[in-house]
Amino acid sequence: MPVKKIRRHYRRARYVLYRETLIDAKEHVLTFLGSFAGIGGIALLNSKYFVASDNLFLLASFGASSVLIYGIINSPLAQPRNLIGGHVISALVGVTIHKLIPGEVWLACALSVSISIVLMQVTKTLHPPGGATALLANMGSEKIKSMGYLFVLTPVLSGVLILLAVALIFNNLRHRRYPHKSWFRKKL
Repeated sequence: MPVKKIRRHYRRARYVLYRETLIDAKEHVLTFLGSFAGIGGIALLNSKYFVASDNLFLLASFGASSVLIYGIINSPLAQPRNLIGGHVISALVGVTIHKLIPGEVWLACALSVSISIVLMQVTKTLHPPGGATALLANMGSEKIKSMGYLFVLTPVLSGVLILLAVALIFNNLRHRRYPHKSWFRKKL
């Protein structure tokens, strides 16, 4: 094989293999600052208003949302409609299923996640962390379960709005743009 062909194949392979893992320190700094401010803001509110065992504002699914909205901001799954809609729809489904089937946790969990996924697909608000939010409405602490539909407003909607506000600030610094312009034009 001629050296020229080997170099061309090497360059192509290198492009394909390393394109998504390029190191851009400025991007990593903005990702860190955004996720730190978003999760830190929610955790600060949580620590001021609730004891550590309540953890009412801080949901594990918000950590997964942070990966999307601060780390891969151009993903369709990270756009504001998906962030808000995915969590709110999933919380509504989770609470409703818990009210309908309170005694069968396995069935309530399976139905909550499955129905949430389908509703997010139908409404074009697919956001994978929403599945965890639906699950939490059925598997969370007794305090979370006793909240009923208030769970949808706070911590879910209030927390998501905090994450979105921080994402709009940090993701529009420098050359970043959020929400992604091509996504925004397609949806409107």
